[in-house]
Amino acid sequence: MSPHVLVLGGTTEARELAAALAARPGVRVTTSLAGRVSRPGGLDGDVRIGGFGGAEGLAQWLREHGVDAVVDATHPFASGITANAARAAAATGVPAVVLRRPGWRPGPGDRWHSAASLTEAAALLPALGRRVFLTTGRLGLAAFADLAELHFLLRSVEPPEPPLPPDAEVLLARGPFTVDGERALLHEHRIDVLVTKDSGGAATAAKLTAARDLGLPVLVVRRPPLPDDVTAVPDVSSALAQLDLSPR
Repeated sequence: MSPHVLVLGGTTEARELAAALAARPGVRVTTSLAGRVSRPGGLDGDVRIGGFGGAEGLAQWLREHGVDAVVDATHPFASGITANAARAAAATGVPAVVLRRPGWRPGPGDRWHSAASLTEAAALLPALGRRVFLTTGRLGLAAFADLAELHFLLRSVEPPEPPLPPDAEVLLARGPFTVDGERALLHEHRIDVLVTKDSGGAATAAKLTAARDLGLPVLVVRRPPLPDDVTAVPDVSSALAQLDLSPR
């Protein structure tokens, strides 16, 4: 039987992995998307949209569809999906790999501050600036909803989920972004502090360089920890090396 790999997707790395797997003769790949983005674009192999119903539902899906390996290539902050995938893999004995791009690291000239969560970031924010470029995504913005004294420029791919801060301007845009474009955006909106999750990757890293160039503080929300006993790899080639794709 041809090996069947389930990719839990939604990232650039997941798309690249699906393409690499689909190009291998005799390998079947299914990419699962949570459905939070309305236009996911073309993906190689099979695609399913929507949740599984927790770890138990995912375990049942793995059994019913003859899955031989799972690669969790979701966003670094999709901790619920990652936890469910780890539990489902353990329950079924299906090998699992977590594909996580490396996080960002501050360099010379950076003025970074760290927060463990969006709630902690909101508590720290008033001491860092008054005009905020908030780039933490469309979800979880309720943490900032009570900061009425601050002005927010909110950028996300999809319309953000309320409640939002009362003084907020929404910018819908998808990366990759350029340093020149980010620098111009920060200047135009008179931004004095940037808030971001430690998503990693090149597509949205230009804002960090622009903030450094302008001497702005950056408030970085740290990634949630991975579950215990999970194998994590930093790139697609490493994920492929972990998979046994021999015919069954």
